[in-house]
Amino acid sequence: MRSGYDPVEVDALIGRIEATLGRGPRDVERVTADEVRTATFRARRGGYQETAVDFALEAFVVALETMVKAPVRLAMAEPTGEMLREEWFEGQAARVERVAFRPGRMGTGYNEDEVDAFLDRIVATLRGTTDYPVTAAEVREAKFATVMFRAGYLIADVDEFLAGIADVLEQRA
Repeated sequence: MRSGYDPVEVDALIGRIEATLGRGPRDVERVTADEVRTATFRARRGGYQETAVDFALEAFVVALETMVKAPVRLAMAEPTGEMLREEWFEGQAARVERVAFRPGRMGTGYNEDEVDAFLDRIVATLRGTTDYPVTAAEVREAKFATVMFRAGYLIADVDEFLAGIADVLEQRA
């Protein structure tokens, strides 16, 4: 058995990264891109393969930096007396159908099929065509598998878009 990075230490850092990106418990200490860049791990027999971990951490650095640079989300136009409420929600459903996320960087991103299926549920909720509507809380707590070395959606793009849709769904109730 060859040596590699200590799995306990790597998993702890990835847990903090996931929490920082909004996909983990909120009571975990947040991490910065610089902390990830300078992270070191002890070697353990049977540990994680160093190159794979380094590659994944670099992708996380990009996601963390993208999250920091993301512009502040502006409130979407809300229904007014001039626009019927259902027309407004139909417009929001069409916006969800048209969204195009950038591909994940360095071969890492959210599983496209999982995200697309969730967006379909959101569209049905906005149109009122489902018996099982998605709530704003479910959108905020949504978790998707992270893929590596194959097509996936840029994590920060999906998270930012879903945060805006959660605000819309709060008005649907």
